[in-house]
Amino acid sequence: MRPGQARACALAGTAALAAAALGACGGGGDSGGGDGDVTWAISSGWESWNENTADGNNSYLHQVLTPGATTLGDFDPDGKWVYNDALLAKAPELTGESPMTVEYTLNDNAQWSDGEAFGVDDFTYVWYQMSGDAERCDQDACTPASTDWGANVASIEATADDVVTMTYVDGYLDPEWEFFSSPMYPAHIAADNGFADWKTDPAVMGESATWFAQNAPTWSTGPYTPVDAVLGDYVVYEPNENYQGSTEPGLEKLTLKVVEGTEAIVTELRQGSIDGAWPSEFSQEELDKVEGDDAITTEVYEGSIWLHIDTNTNNEFLADQVLRQAVFTAIDNADVIAKAYPDTEVEARRNHFFNTGSEFFTDTLGQTDPEQGTGDADAANALLEGAGYTTGDTLTTPDGEPVTLTLRYGEGDATRTLAGELVQSYLAEIGIDVKLTAIPDGELGTVLAEADFDLVIFGWSGTPAFTTAPQQYFGSESSSNFGSYTLDGLDEAIAKVRSTTDIAESAQFANDVDAMVMPAAFTLPLFDEPQSTIYNGNLLAGITVNGNSQAGPLWNVREWKPA
Repeated sequence: MRPGQARACALAGTAALAAAALGACGGGGDSGGGDGDVTWAISSGWESWNENTADGNNSYLHQVLTPGATTLGDFDPDGKWVYNDALLAKAPELTGESPMTVEYTLNDNAQWSDGEAFGVDDFTYVWYQMSGDAERCDQDACTPASTDWGANVASIEATADDVVTMTYVDGYLDPEWEFFSSPMYPAHIAADNGFADWKTDPAVMGESATWFAQNAPTWSTGPYTPVDAVLGDYVVYEPNENYQGSTEPGLEKLTLKVVEGTEAIVTELRQGSIDGAWPSEFSQEELDKVEGDDAITTEVYEGSIWLHIDTNTNNEFLADQVLRQAVFTAIDNADVIAKAYPDTEVEARRNHFFNTGSEFFTDTLGQTDPEQGTGDADAANALLEGAGYTTGDTLTTPDGEPVTLTLRYGEGDATRTLAGELVQSYLAEIGIDVKLTAIPDGELGTVLAEADFDLVIFGWSGTPAFTTAPQQYFGSESSSNFGSYTLDGLDEAIAKVRSTTDIAESAQFANDVDAMVMPAAFTLPLFDEPQSTIYNGNLLAGITVNGNSQAGPLWNVREWKPA
């Protein structure tokens, strides 16, 4: 799961977008003119180079590092897991369930771009950082995005030539064991830069994690290697001469640079200063500007990014569950959708872990009473009056204090800005004064990690996997639990999600978690955002849109080539 673009694993199954405005459309001429030097836009900046930390765990950093491809696999457009053949010789294998053990057979030439072998130490390094264990890594420095995987690993060892065996703690099971996809960081680079004792000294391990966060990568295991980079601005790639994958990279140079907003992306694409982008916001108005342009290809599809509103339970007002419930009841999600996406069939999100196209979907939002997201101000006021609040033009607490809140949203993102303005108006109807404060570009990770909000609108970018999401969103010790959510028995319910290898049973456990957190009004799901990819089809070929990958169309960048 990632916050940002609109990386977490909360989508299982997709439903077709039926409206004509959300259908795919193609352009592009037949006069190839690409020279192998491509510039691709990333919609926002990033604040860290370490994806495995809470503030580095976002879609933008994941996209910009994808050409270096240090993950073990990804989901394809059909939702099938595809292993990274530059690192693995075959798909991972479940070799035991008591305890659960998984074997990874490495490509016998698996290596980093500097020629150093890729192996067991690289697995161990990422485990230590994401372990949540102070005896392996100083947690003030490591700040893992999630410990759901790392805390449950018992050992990682080389058990044969080119075989790495991961053994989990007794009793831990996971139906999605195959989908381990945390980005790898090179253990030998850590050792070469003054952190040789990372494996034996948790303070040194923490210092090395900070070093990776602060220093741009010069290494990769993917088709391209970074040769120049500026934090939050751009990364320039050239082909990795030591790439071991089955598909040779087709570009001579690839620059990923920040261009904020769909309007700016369309303008730069028409001017020729970029060759394509996956905008973080969907704008049919901007896409209409290039309709009929034979040089430009646009594709619109349902992706994995879903928007939500989160509360901060450390806020003096939002610590009260009744107030949170009233706030969410007063918000009119159908109205937000209608105004953000007129003449489309964008669906409301009614479950934190599954959309309506999933076989595991349960309408947990519809089970709240009063139902959240309906815009029912009368029901919200009745709830508040029953708890001793004084309603009217100004809502006051039972102690007579006026309720005021600050709502944060992404600066320059039209959809989030609109949603923020509408929420401000809905809450005014129940007497709550809401101050809107934009989140500057590239600072979402810091705002969330520091819980610098009362209410915040942002999105999770996911994949077809779901079992890590309950712990990441709602686990009491999760560094991605930005609103400090706790409920009696919740951690125990979350633990059940990864206590079986039966996917249907695991999904039921996830829905049980949702049935606990939805009435508590911690976060309000809004909707799954439509996605668009836009590029110059006269210059660039091989792009395949992918609503199941957190990398978006960059998921198969190794196959990109001049048109």
